[in-house]
Amino acid sequence: MLPRQSYIDWGIQIVTQMKSPILVLTTVNAPYSKKLDAQGLVHCLLNPSSAKAACGPMSSFFGDVEPGLQIAFAEMYGISHDQLVAAAKAFAEFSGQSYPLAA
Repeated sequence: MLPRQSYIDWGIQIVTQMKSPILVLTTVNAPYSKKLDAQGLVHCLLNPSSAKAACGPMSSFFGDVEPGLQIAFAEMYGISHDQLVAAAKAFAEFSGQSYPLAA
């Protein structure tokens, strides 16, 4: 049996993981008519030309989603930190915006 604090930390981690995609996708999609699902967002993170084609949602992802949630989302879908930072830098260069992960 897990110690009480470990059990609490485990529970928080599970809840965070379950809500991370929902929070991320809600934020990314809220202002736009074209919606990305989780796999679509993953594809855009790994493919710069797709990111450019979905510039509104990608701008929301990098600019409106907390960096910690960006990292958690990426990890959940097998995107390494280096890949995420590269995507942020490429999109920042394309958009002319500055994003925390691109710094």
